[in-house]
Amino acid sequence: AKVIGKFSLRLVPDQDPKRIEQVVTSHLEKEFAKTGSPNIMTIDMLHGAKAWLSDPGHPNYQAAAKAVEKVYGQTPDYTREGGSIPITSCIEDNTGMNVLLLPVGACDDMAHSQNEKFNCENLVKAIKVLGLYLHELAEMKGPKPSSCRCIALTDEELMVPGAFLKGFRCKCEM
Repeated sequence: AKVIGKFSLRLVPDQDPKRIEQVVTSHLEKEFAKTGSPNIMTIDMLHGAKAWLSDPGHPNYQAAAKAVEKVYGQTPDYTREGGSIPITSCIEDNTGMNVLLLPVGACDDMAHSQNEKFNCENLVKAIKVLGLYLHELAEMKGPKPSSCRCIALTDEELMVPGAFLKGFRCKCEM
C-alpha cells in the first residue's frame, strides 16, 4: 500500500523557501518518528519561491489606479493576498523594473478550482482597464524605458546565455 499527501504553504516577505523546507521537513520527520511506524516516509518539495511584494506608491500603480477608477467608478482597494506567481519576482529581480498585476476577476470566480468561472462583464472591463492603464502610463512624467539613457549591453555581452534578461536592466524608475 502507498499513501500520498500534498500540501502547500504561502510564504510572506522575508521568508526563505529553503529555510521553510528545512523547518517543515524536520518537523514532519520528528512527528513521524514518534509514531514508531515501520513504514518509510519521503518528503519532496515540488517547488518553492520567495514571496513577492511591491510598492503600491510606485507610479506604475498610480497609473493602474487611475484606470481602475475610471472603469469601475471607485478607488481601488489595495489588498495583500497569497498567490503563487514566482515569475513576478524573477522579472522584477532580473530587470530591476516594477511589476504590476492587474486583477480582473471576481472574488467568487473560484480560481484554479474544478468549477472556475470568469464573467464576460469582467472580461470587457479588463480590456477597458488595460487600455486606460496604457494611456495613463503614456501620460506620466519622468523617465520611461523608451527614454532610458543607461549604457546598453554590447553585442558580445548579449551573446552570453541569459543576457536577454540583463538587456532590459536599467537604472530608470520604470
